[in-house]
Amino acid sequence: MRNLDWLQLALFIAIIVLITKPLGLYLVQVLDAKGKTWLDWLVKPVERVTYRLLGVNPEEEHDWKHFTLAMLLFSAVSALFTYAMLRWQAWLPLNPQKFDALSPHLSFNTAVSFTTNTNWQSYGGESTMSYLSQMVALTIHNFASAAVGIALAAALVRGIARHTAKTIGNFWVDLVRITYYLLLPICFVFAIFLVSQGMIQNFKPYTTAKLMEPFTVQVPKVDDKGQAVNGADGKPVMVDQVITEQSIVQGPMASQVAIKMLGTNGGGYTNANAAHPFENPTPLSNFIQMISIFAIASALTYYLGRMTQNQGHGWAVWSAMFALFLAGVLVCWWAEAKGNPIHHNLGVAVADGNMEGKEVRFGIFNSALFATVTTDASCGAVNAMHDSFTGLGGMVPMLNIELGEVVFGGVGAGLYGMLVFVVLAVFIAGLMVGRTPEYLGKKIGAYEVKVALLTLLVLAASILGFTAWASVSKWGVAGLNNAGPHGLSEMLYAFSSCTGNNGSAFAGLTANEPWYDTTLGLATLIGRFLMIVPIMALAGALAQKKVVPQSAGTFPVSGFTFTALLIGTVLLVGALTFLPALALGPVVEHFLTLQGKLF
Repeated sequence: MRNLDWLQLALFIAIIVLITKPLGLYLVQVLDAKGKTWLDWLVKPVERVTYRLLGVNPEEEHDWKHFTLAMLLFSAVSALFTYAMLRWQAWLPLNPQKFDALSPHLSFNTAVSFTTNTNWQSYGGESTMSYLSQMVALTIHNFASAAVGIALAAALVRGIARHTAKTIGNFWVDLVRITYYLLLPICFVFAIFLVSQGMIQNFKPYTTAKLMEPFTVQVPKVDDKGQAVNGADGKPVMVDQVITEQSIVQGPMASQVAIKMLGTNGGGYTNANAAHPFENPTPLSNFIQMISIFAIASALTYYLGRMTQNQGHGWAVWSAMFALFLAGVLVCWWAEAKGNPIHHNLGVAVADGNMEGKEVRFGIFNSALFATVTTDASCGAVNAMHDSFTGLGGMVPMLNIELGEVVFGGVGAGLYGMLVFVVLAVFIAGLMVGRTPEYLGKKIGAYEVKVALLTLLVLAASILGFTAWASVSKWGVAGLNNAGPHGLSEMLYAFSSCTGNNGSAFAGLTANEPWYDTTLGLATLIGRFLMIVPIMALAGALAQKKVVPQSAGTFPVSGFTFTALLIGTVLLVGALTFLPALALGPVVEHFLTLQGKLF
C-alpha cells in the first residue's frame, strides 16, 4: 500500500465528488422533457423527427403499467433483433475474418445479456464477433440498455417527487432524450480521447505477424469434417501444433469501449477486456475509464435530491454508496497486497503481493480499485482476472454484486435498487419508534414494503437457486476450472453476476455450452425484468400518495443517522441472504489457504 496509490485513490474520489453536482444538474435538464440544454440547437430538430417516426406524442405521459409495458416491448424486440443478427452473422457484411454464425444457445445468451445491460460474455469477442455484430448488435444495445436503466430510475424518482399523480413520465421520451442529449455526446468525446491514448478504431482485417520464436501447443485432433476425434476413453485425442503466427485484432474498438464504460455495460471487444493493451492502452485511459463507470450513477443521486427538493437526502444516499465503496476497495486492496499466504509460509518474499492474473502495467492497487468499481457499478469490465484474486480479495467483487449492485450501481439501476433499500430502512425506522413509516412526507404502507421485498427475494432466489442447481449437476461441475470452495465461487459468481446484471466473471468457468448459456441467460432476464416490474409498481404507488406535513416525530432521511441506517439495511439483507454461500466459497478458501491448501 504505497503512498502513490493512496494519492490516486484520493484523486479518484475528489473527481467523482466534483462531477456529481454539475452532471446531476444536467440530468435534471435532460430528464425534464421541457428543460433546455446547451445542445438544443443541434439535437432538438433530430429529437422532433424521431418522435414523428416513432409516432410518439412527447406531451403524453404514461402511468406505471404503460411505462413498464413500453420498456418490456422495446427490450423484447431489441433482443430478437440481436439474436437474429448473431444467427445470420456469417452471411452479413463487415466480417473480414469470415466468422461463422453463433450457436442458438450462445446467440440467446448474448442477446438477452446485452439487452439487460449485463454483457456477460461466454465467447471471446475477437474470435467470435464480426465488425457488424460488434457495432450494431452489441454497441447499439450498450446505448439502449443504459438509457432504459436511467429512464427507469427517473420514473421512480418522479413517483417519489410527485403526489396525487397517476403518471411517471413517458418511456419513449426518456429513451430518446437520454440517448441524444447524454450518452451520445459524452461517448463521442470519450471515444476520441481513447483513440488519442492508442485505442484502435478502424475497419481493417486482422493483422498477421510472424513470431520470432515459434512454439508448440497441444490441440484436439479433428477429422476431415472438422469434428473432434475421441480416443477409447471418450476424451479428445490431442496432437502437437506449431504456432508460427500471431493474429492481431483490429476493428471499431474505441466507439464500443466508450459506451461500454459510461453506460456500465462492460462487454469487452476482446476476451481480455480492459486488460487488453488495445482496450486499455495507458494508466490514464485506465483511470478515466474508472471515472466514467461511476460518473452517471453518482450524478443520479444529486438528481434525486434536486427532484425531491431535499438535496440532503440525495447526498445521504450518495454517502451510503460511497462508504460501502470505500470499505470494499480497502478490503480488496489489503487482501491482494498481502499476497498468497502459502508463499509466505514457504519463506518466499513476494514484495508486490498477489500479482497472478493482473496486468503489470496496473499492478495491485489499480486491479483492486478497478475490480471494486466495476462490480459496485454493475459494469462488468475487468482489467484483472478475479479468478486469480485471493479468497477475501475475490469475495469483495462477489459481495458487491450480491448486495444488489447498489453501491453507485449501474446507470439508473443502482439508484432504483438503493431506493428499494431506502423504503425498507424507513419502514424499519418507523417500527423502531412505533410510528407509521414516512418517506419524504408519504406514508409507507404494506403494499410498498411488499413490492420492495419482492425485488430482493427475486435476486436471492435466482442467484442461490441456479447456483444450487449447477453445483449438483454434471453440466455445472463440468464447466469448473477449479475444485473445492473455489469451484463453488466460480459458479456462485457467475449466477450472481448475471442476476445482478453485472457481466464480469471469475474467468475460470467454461460457460459456452447449452446448459450454462441457457441458465445464465435466464438469470439475466430474471435479474433485470422480474425486479423492474415491482419497482415500477412502487413508483406508481408512491406517485399517487398524498404528502402529509412533517412533524417532530418524522424520521429525517438525511444526515448521519439515516446514512448509517441505510448502510446497515444493505449489509444486513446481504449478510443474512448470502453469508452462508460466501462462507462455503471464498471464506472457507481463505482459511484453507492459510493451512497451505490450493484448489
